[in-house]
Amino acid sequence: MIYLLDLQNKLDGTRELLLDKLSHPYLLEHIESPFIDDDRLLLLTSLLEQQEVNQERAKNYTVTAMLLQIALDTHEQVRNSQPGEDDEKHKRQQLTVLAGTYFSGLYYKLLADMDDIEMIKRLASGVKEVNEHKILLYQKEAEAIDKLMESVKLIESALLGKVADHFDAAEWFEFASNWLFVKRMLSEESKFIKSGSSFVFNALKKLALPKMDQNTSELSSEQQKYLLTICTKYIEFSMAKINTSLKKLPGMNSLLIERLDLIAGQHQTMSKKFAEEG
Repeated sequence: MIYLLDLQNKLDGTRELLLDKLSHPYLLEHIESPFIDDDRLLLLTSLLEQQEVNQERAKNYTVTAMLLQIALDTHEQVRNSQPGEDDEKHKRQQLTVLAGTYFSGLYYKLLADMDDIEMIKRLASGVKEVNEHKILLYQKEAEAIDKLMESVKLIESALLGKVADHFDAAEWFEFASNWLFVKRMLSEESKFIKSGSSFVFNALKKLALPKMDQNTSELSSEQQKYLLTICTKYIEFSMAKINTSLKKLPGMNSLLIERLDLIAGQHQTMSKKFAEEG
């Protein structure tokens, strides 16, 4: 119990520091508040704790990696201006770009203050990797379904992977990358079921249904079921890899296990609903 309270205190303290770094009154007045992924925060904190990294240094590593991820996610919200778009919307788009750049700058300053050039290099490499795979996903350039899914996984986990590499924690990356992949795929699955469209499913459609007109969003119920079946297969494969990784990472804290159980339950609920509707 004392250990869990200590871990929760670390999470709360890191989150508070992160919120403080993200608080820019003018930007937040005009754009949406940055999203903090508590699962990613939990994974980074748990990883660095198991590696017995100095508490203050671990907090700085976590905050810098989170800031960089938030910067990437913020840039992702930007879309091209549309004809006739009003000045306020255009201004919001410009400020969103600036916000992403501002958050990136905070990351560089924090690591520079720590005098950790090696980690700066690793995370910069991670940013490059994420952006390369985002291009493949959003421009639907993946050559095969396996390649598409690998791109999704790297988009979600490359930065955390660079932190794991820094501490020679390959098993942690295997565990965390599959966790984050499952989360992303469950989100994409939910969007597809509700609207018939999502970034991943649009790319998957091109690969899995190459003969259909890619300019139409209309899918038959059989085609929808086929795409969802593929998605389910990859989710379940990653869930199995998570369970295998857990056996190689003894002493996992109960907060991680509880959160994993919730994600597994979410998948089971969606699969059951999909089976009943199918």
